[in-house]
Amino acid sequence: MNKLKLTYVRSLKLPPPPVIAAATTTTKSFNATITRLSAQGFHRQVLLTFTSMLKSPTATPDAFTYPSLFKACTSLSLYSLGPSLHQQIIIIVNGFSSDPYVSCSLINFYSKFNNIGYARKVFDMMPHRNVVPWTAIVGCYAHAGDMRNAFLMYNSMQSEGILPCPVTILNLLSGICESEHVRALHARVIKCGYMRDIVLVNCLLSVYAKSGRVEDARELFELLGEKDIVSWNSLINAYSSMGNLNEVLNLFSRMRVENIEPDQQTFGSLVTAVAREGSFEVGKVVHGQIVTSGFELDKHVGTSLVALYSRCRKVDDALQIFERAADKDTVFWTAMISALVQNDSADEALRVFQELLVSSLMPSSATMACILAACAQLGSTKLGTSIHCYILRQQMAVDIPMQNSLVSMYAKCGLLEQSFIVFSMMGERDVVSWNAIVAGYAQNGYLSEALDLFHEMRVARQQPDSITVVALLQACASIGAYHQGKWIHNYVVRNCLGPCIRIGTALVDMYAKCGDLDSARKCFDRMPQHDTVSWSTIIAGYGSHGKGETALEMYSEFLQNGLSPNDVIFLSILYACSHNGLVDSGMMVFESMKNDHKIEPTVEHCACIVDLLCRAGKVQDAYAFYRKMFAEPMVDVLGILLDACRNSGQEELGCVIAKEISELWPADAGKYVQLAHSFASMARWDGVGEAWSQMRSLGLRKLPGWSFIEMHGTITPFFTRHSSHPEYANIVSMLKNLTDDTKEVISTSEHEEFSLDSYVL
Repeated sequence: MNKLKLTYVRSLKLPPPPVIAAATTTTKSFNATITRLSAQGFHRQVLLTFTSMLKSPTATPDAFTYPSLFKACTSLSLYSLGPSLHQQIIIIVNGFSSDPYVSCSLINFYSKFNNIGYARKVFDMMPHRNVVPWTAIVGCYAHAGDMRNAFLMYNSMQSEGILPCPVTILNLLSGICESEHVRALHARVIKCGYMRDIVLVNCLLSVYAKSGRVEDARELFELLGEKDIVSWNSLINAYSSMGNLNEVLNLFSRMRVENIEPDQQTFGSLVTAVAREGSFEVGKVVHGQIVTSGFELDKHVGTSLVALYSRCRKVDDALQIFERAADKDTVFWTAMISALVQNDSADEALRVFQELLVSSLMPSSATMACILAACAQLGSTKLGTSIHCYILRQQMAVDIPMQNSLVSMYAKCGLLEQSFIVFSMMGERDVVSWNAIVAGYAQNGYLSEALDLFHEMRVARQQPDSITVVALLQACASIGAYHQGKWIHNYVVRNCLGPCIRIGTALVDMYAKCGDLDSARKCFDRMPQHDTVSWSTIIAGYGSHGKGETALEMYSEFLQNGLSPNDVIFLSILYACSHNGLVDSGMMVFESMKNDHKIEPTVEHCACIVDLLCRAGKVQDAYAFYRKMFAEPMVDVLGILLDACRNSGQEELGCVIAKEISELWPADAGKYVQLAHSFASMARWDGVGEAWSQMRSLGLRKLPGWSFIEMHGTITPFFTRHSSHPEYANIVSMLKNLTDDTKEVISTSEHEEFSLDSYVL
């Protein structure tokens, strides 16, 4: 549209400059050269020619000279030269400062550099103003985003009897977002008879779409007698932004029927709509048409395709498109890195980032935000710190999203102090900034500090959203902070943050993990809709609290609702069966997963079945299942089998499993302790010694057993055989008193029972 605007600017009839009697043919020759170079885009040569002109004794700059000079200053970002030329016009070449041709060039120059004050002074000093300077000053305010003054000038020009031209309206349309303004300008277009102007109407169509009035855009589109590719693209993009894939496909088919060939922008909007829908099959068909049309290697279309395949979890296909493209800009590189991070391929994202650094392109702030997210995903402090140092060394402009990524990266790497320093140094913070720091403290177990930050967030008049609340609820669930969880639930209700499926699921999880299954079920039932995650959460909640039958009932209800289970749902239901002794049900669910739902069992699913059979005393069956389903030895699963052998007294099988574990040389000290205990139960003292010897040779030490208690958001840990707690003496004294009281109650109860039995006898 910018090119079209330039065409309009050239089409405006500027008043002829004043005739200068002293002008010579040499001046005309210089002006002709300057004008030609300016039209060809050789702006440096324009300035060099002007320097030669000043040195010439027979040439004097006139009104035809300066517009090209100001254009050169704008194109080369030479702001300091512009005011010097302006001064020259006023002092040296007196008589041109009020010329409309020169004045409009000055207004446009100052407008490009956002110096609205100087532009307005130039405008106010003009003795006579036609549509050209009025259009220039309106565009100046619109370009700066000052639509109030832009419309004031627009109304003033009409008050002086000057009719706005198409460029005037185009300038206004480029900056407005309110639908009332769009309708007013639409009315002016009709009144002035500009409806046949396809460029202006296309711009009007685009603005209707961007302001959310798609119905008005469609109505205007249908009224167009002649539609070009821009008209079609504007409407297709509007429906694409809304996520209305059906209408996008209908318009795409219709334009082909009307012999309008789609271009890069058409396919970009189409792919974006398909990506929003997440339809892989439709995406492949669209990709085929892109290849047929020859746009696959276009960087803008390629960027959209990468986003599509990323959304469909087909990151390998996205990589192929990216690697085939020869012309890649920073946006394309950033889209690929973002796709890899979103698909849990942080290592590959770092590799692509290294390739970007080797190329001649400079990463943008969005690129750095994505690569910081990759470092956070890996939990790599070293990489994250080095990226931060690179940003500082390159003196990159640090915007809010990049700072948010730094806060999140340091928090996810466990460096809360550094995370808080970055957060404290931020000049401006948005809700994402607060969410990053609140979630950082919450996820690292500092619930009290997270709640304090949550309070500060509200004091700063930043409205918490679902992400804030979910992070706090997850922290409450992880440490069993029941009362804090209830308080957050009350906050959600009071501030009307629902209905939200993420918050609802987090509430179910929190209440279930805090042992309040009734409240968890109420929260689940109050949710207007459920996804697989919410169903999985409630099923896991019942399973972990010994209510396996209820978990199975919930699974049946899930299937009756017509939903398709995924691997997480099956893991939850198998866990429930395993911890509740429901062997037959568990095996039926496992077979159904493979045969009915065509989901390939993962290591976790198979481990659940091993645990299920071991808990039921079917150790031989469990070992046979392990041999059948596990291609590679799994030391954790063998550990389950070893404990089951020890508990059921199956020494022979226990020896076989213990030998397998020993040969794997596990890196977990707990496994050697487990081996030693198992050998000891079989009186295999040589095996005990060998297990301890292996553990010492690897330099491993078993961490002491520990537990914790949460009070008022503070976690207090307790370790076995440790007396380092400051209240240790009081704790021991209290435990001794409780033990004595318990013994006394038991003794009294037994005495009363004996007395009652004697009386009966």
